[in-house]
Amino acid sequence: MSQSPALDLTLHAKQGVAFNSLATETFFGGAAGGGKSHLIRSAAISWCSEIAGLQIYLFRRIRDDLVKNHMEGPNGFRQLLAGWVACGFVTIVGDEIRFWNGSRIYLCHCKDEKDRFKYQGAEIHVLLIDELTHFTEVIYRFLRNRVRMVGITLPGKYAGRFPRILCSGNPGGIGHQFVKRTFIDGAAAYRVYKTPPSEGGMLRQYIPARLEDNPAMNDNDPGYEDRLHGLGSDSLVRAMRHGDWDIVEGAYFDNFRRERHVVKPFAIPPHWVRFRAGDWGSAKPFAFGWFAVAADAMSVGSGIGSSIVIPRGALVMYREWYGVKTDAEGRFVPDTGLKLHAEAVGAGVRLRDYDDVISYGVLDPAAFSQDGGPSLAERLARGENGEGASFRRADNKRTPGRGAMGGWDQLRSRLSGDEDGRALLFFFSTCSHTIRTLPTLQHDEANPEDLDTAQEDHAADMVRYACMSRPWVGRTTTEHAPPRPGQVPLPLPPETASGARIRI
Repeated sequence: MSQSPALDLTLHAKQGVAFNSLATETFFGGAAGGGKSHLIRSAAISWCSEIAGLQIYLFRRIRDDLVKNHMEGPNGFRQLLAGWVACGFVTIVGDEIRFWNGSRIYLCHCKDEKDRFKYQGAEIHVLLIDELTHFTEVIYRFLRNRVRMVGITLPGKYAGRFPRILCSGNPGGIGHQFVKRTFIDGAAAYRVYKTPPSEGGMLRQYIPARLEDNPAMNDNDPGYEDRLHGLGSDSLVRAMRHGDWDIVEGAYFDNFRRERHVVKPFAIPPHWVRFRAGDWGSAKPFAFGWFAVAADAMSVGSGIGSSIVIPRGALVMYREWYGVKTDAEGRFVPDTGLKLHAEAVGAGVRLRDYDDVISYGVLDPAAFSQDGGPSLAERLARGENGEGASFRRADNKRTPGRGAMGGWDQLRSRLSGDEDGRALLFFFSTCSHTIRTLPTLQHDEANPEDLDTAQEDHAADMVRYACMSRPWVGRTTTEHAPPRPGQVPLPLPPETASGARIRI
């Protein structure tokens, strides 16, 4: 990397890996303090100075964040380039940085999905996105589609490495789910691999960033690590300090733990009650889950070298059918449904019952509405060739109010568990879409008691219906209150002997 005496663009080792990578679509991220912003600025300046006519677009979602993080301050573009500006090598005009050789850095923002169309005609040679997890997948895919390069002469050492994308980010945010799925899930760190056309066809790489990788942070701000540990939330500490992508900042179900709630498939005892729950979808995915109610405690494997006790009354989701579209390479298209007609879905559900004795099914209440013809629920029950699946209307209460329990609270309570700390909701490891989407869902900013319905919440709705069909109530203080004078005490139900009432 060439350097000017007037500039200090020194990179630490992990930043250097990202800068010199042969990948053309790189995600550099994880823990806070890993040096992501400095890498982006240094790469932009270096590439512009070495490649004449290069057009770099640097994005953050909010313009104020863009200015504060990349223009102002002792490490911002204005300070970094002050010597070159004084010599006339560089001029800064508004949100544009112009180099003597015709190269440009455009400072851009894209707050809402509709704002992406401002870049419809852009020819982006290098796309830099700071905090990719703050963006939606729709915006990212659109901007990636604008990455192209024609008529630029590259130095030999950069042959085949442009046009390119370099992104950074931390766990959490509205884009957490798609970033984790796109760059992290199923990919070995540092491995460079070619993506299929449906994913842009570029050479992709994930480079984990840790606080330990950035010695400059400890030298300049030795108290930074302590402040990360002082975030006040174990989930936030694990996400921001350790770059844990299984923990989501601001997650609605922040008490979900893969090691606690996901179990290896096992033979469901025949005397356990089985039922199913469903959330209808056509253009969006549908979600159906099969559940068993533990009639007695059982110790099962977690798949990570330990065992988990499933207590009596717990729900175990043992089968999943998630109606999501897949592309020619077999990759699922996010949040896009199969558009199957209801009769075909009903037959598919019945087929997946196999030989199970299903006690009942609960379904999204919207599927029972009638608009001049049979409802979706009726058509599901009709199925094809007389083979369908019947359901009753699910309790759709989302949040508590007027003395009624809320579905999200029921789901969260089962994840938290009983008075002995034992979880009351488990998922077979084969229920991949439920495990993928449930822990990444975010709060609704306008109503913190609810979750943001703009996300891929179909499996969560299905699990909520299941939990509401088997409501769990913890120990209450009134159950053991002494009788009033003259009152004959009633015998307690057997289940209260273990502390909790569980309807099974």
